[in-house]
Amino acid sequence: MIASLPMYDRPEIHDAVVRYWQLIHEALRDQGQPSPNSLSPEGESREFWLSPELCLSQTCGLPYRIWLHDKVSLVGTADYALEGCPPGFYRSVIVVRADDRRDSLSEFRAGTLAINSVFSQSGYAALRNHIKDNTHWPEQQQLLTGSHQASMQAVANSQSDIAAIDAVTWRLAERYEPCVQKLRVLTHTEATPSLPYITAGGNDTQALYIAIQQAIGALSETVRDQLGLRQLVSIDSASYLAVPTPVELTKRP
Repeated sequence: MIASLPMYDRPEIHDAVVRYWQLIHEALRDQGQPSPNSLSPEGESREFWLSPELCLSQTCGLPYRIWLHDKVSLVGTADYALEGCPPGFYRSVIVVRADDRRDSLSEFRAGTLAINSVFSQSGYAALRNHIKDNTHWPEQQQLLTGSHQASMQAVANSQSDIAAIDAVTWRLAERYEPCVQKLRVLTHTEATPSLPYITAGGNDTQALYIAIQQAIGALSETVRDQLGLRQLVSIDSASYLAVPTPVELTKRP
């Protein structure tokens, strides 16, 4: 079996992520449920999420609704107690350089947009849906960076003008990323269901849900604060599927 918790893992909190998995693993063991002893280091791809060996992973809402929802089982959704969001929901912060005098999103439409991935809910679809006029940044005005961290750095270093950043990632960046000092929040997108936990079809989702609940409850205050976790909530698949998918992505593999 394989498992991963890749979405918010970074060097400063990696030990906390490992501890979180250890607690989930122990809770599953106590229920007589199998799970891997350790997390897979490379666990953020469509192939990984679709593996029949998948015990548990956290994916992004956009891949879930366009690639995964009918091929995996939904376990639950982590609540990060984000300001302005219902339990289990998140949003994106739209960041620009702190010294950039433009103060409305429309003024940035001629600029360069840094995108971690076009298949990212928080890094692309959230902003795309926020615009609401069925237009998007032309490809020649897009800088694909590969990560939220790289997108923030691209804006801070004037390689791009604007980026949409997952609110949990932004909260962590405010603690650990020096480039944040060069950025400011222009606005926020609407809240949508946060990153879901998934497992291979046929696995015991109730046992996994209980194990995650128990693990979150057993976290020390220090580790809980590092991860930003508060609780596990149930959000149904229909709520994820109801989030609009940018039309241009429906034409891509």
